[in-house]
Amino acid sequence: MGGIRNNAGEGLNIVIANDPQELLAYLKTLKPGNIVLVASYIDPTTKLTDEIRDIFSALGSTMVKSLKPRDSWVFAGAYGIKEARPFEKLIQNDMRNNAYEDWPEMGEVIGCFPRISENE
Repeated sequence: MGGIRNNAGEGLNIVIANDPQELLAYLKTLKPGNIVLVASYIDPTTKLTDEIRDIFSALGSTMVKSLKPRDSWVFAGAYGIKEARPFEKLIQNDMRNNAYEDWPEMGEVIGCFPRISENE
């Protein structure tokens, strides 16, 4: 999203990637300094190819490769983050412990995102 395509502006901007090709194309446009925010809904695993999971890992995710169907996953990441990444939470789908019958509870992360150098 951005001014070049004239598809973003002041206020809230939301991107929904419904197929792996669109998601991969979007992720490949990211540059150092861009921040990515992700919240899963229902089943994100059908959209996550190995290449997409590798990109999320490069953005700082330590949990994307263990994501399973119906897991709840939230993530904030960017290229160039050097310190520990407290900006990710994975709540696994477990029928014995789910908060909502077939679904785990909602994941949430809070905190101040570190400054990212665009030169890295």
